[in-house]
Amino acid sequence: MAKADEDQGEVIAFLSRPGSHGVNAPVERIDTHAASIFLAGDTALKLKRAVRLPYLDFSTAEKRRSVLERELDLNRRTAPALYRQVQAVRRDMGGKLNFESGRPVDWVLVMRRFPSDSLFGTLAEHGELSATLLRELADAIAAFHEAAAIGPRGGGAQRVLDVIEGNRESMASLADIFGPDRVGELHARSIAWAQELSPLLDRRAENGCVRHCHGDLHLDNICLWEGRPTMFDCLEFDDELARTDVLYDIAFLLMDLWERGYRQEASLVFNRYCDMTSQAEGVAALPLFLSMRAAIRAHVAAAAAKRADDPGEAARKEAQARGYFDAALDFLEHREPMLVAIGGRSGTGKSTLAGKVAHRLGRAPGARWLRSDVLRKRMAQVRPEERLPPDAYSPESHRAVYERTMREAETALAAGQCVVIDAAFLAPHERSAVRDLARKAGCAFSGIWLDAPGNVLRDRVSARRDDASDADSRIVDRQLARDTGDLDGWSRIDAGGAPEDVVERLAPLGLWPRTR
Repeated sequence: MAKADEDQGEVIAFLSRPGSHGVNAPVERIDTHAASIFLAGDTALKLKRAVRLPYLDFSTAEKRRSVLERELDLNRRTAPALYRQVQAVRRDMGGKLNFESGRPVDWVLVMRRFPSDSLFGTLAEHGELSATLLRELADAIAAFHEAAAIGPRGGGAQRVLDVIEGNRESMASLADIFGPDRVGELHARSIAWAQELSPLLDRRAENGCVRHCHGDLHLDNICLWEGRPTMFDCLEFDDELARTDVLYDIAFLLMDLWERGYRQEASLVFNRYCDMTSQAEGVAALPLFLSMRAAIRAHVAAAAAKRADDPGEAARKEAQARGYFDAALDFLEHREPMLVAIGGRSGTGKSTLAGKVAHRLGRAPGARWLRSDVLRKRMAQVRPEERLPPDAYSPESHRAVYERTMREAETALAAGQCVVIDAAFLAPHERSAVRDLARKAGCAFSGIWLDAPGNVLRDRVSARRDDASDADSRIVDRQLARDTGDLDGWSRIDAGGAPEDVVERLAPLGLWPRTR
């Protein structure tokens, strides 16, 4: 593999000079394994490095031009305002490099520059990934996947096996970092998962779930641009790698959030995405997809450690690589699913509690959180936050929503995922039905009934904004007047006070380890 600076030293020097861009401030340079980015004023220029790797070839200027033009087109799907043009670096008659005249010697992708603190990785570090922002991000990804070109209708399992084999090959020369036996273990377990899931993976491809996706959807490839989550820097050098299962695409983001310690955030994105895309059956493949993404991060970090000249940087990258490798194995651990039902009158904080505990339950990225209010809106084909007219809450509609909730819960449990159902469960037969569902699925069950004074309930529903629930104080009054019957083994929890206090009151139920 040729080093980029050997072939492109003069171009890099030109792009590093402020005068080349008509600015006075220093040009900031960021290097990756395959590109160098130059930040000058309000512009960012990306230069592909003259490298040839097993999975890409940027060894000639013409190849770099071609891939940059492809990158421009693909990224305009999600970030049209950021991506401007592909521009030549030229040599004039006097031998000087410039952007205006002469023979092209190399090519750059010209982008609008955005503040580094607008990257979602930085927002996460600063504690600025609000539930609203995460919801908007999940909605944007869901809309992108819906519009993305459908890929091959066959070979879903083989595509996954190809990635697993590629990971094994990439790790073969890095076995001194991971250990040969552990590399073999990860490969064998990944293959076993893929073979077990083969019918599902093939069926998802047949049903159009393999699409031309982003391909590199981690936190630092998403920014907040003009107030909206914006995906950029997609995988552009290999269309086959980018044509993948949509759940494998979002698995990179979920894995990135989970492994950086933002587990509640990962759960919120996962559940909102599933709410918007109906991925109930496909959730069975998520552990494998998360593991594959972590494995890729592991061998990329290990390769970076090998290239690093600084011993401290090499050690840091090695530690990072081992951490991702451990995660890749952990994602493949089987965990028994359980069903948790959270009931109570409107305003008791069912959804707030569900959002705070879903990530603690079962395997990554936590339980599938099924909220009856959200399912009702999906069935009406409106956004969850759009209000419905009163006739949408007829007894017939109510029964249909509960039936849909039970079906989706059954599918998620069969896929191995824990489930949290967030619904009122005011009628004894509804509570019996959800307990029976757990018994049928052969999983543990916990029913949680939230209680709070009427004045608290009225204040809470009156304060709601941009929420899936349409309940108001009149609904609360009707619910308070209703006899809910015997709770029959459900745990009654005081829902007054701060949400964190309510979470602590669940501790005696033993739903999750205290250390998580």
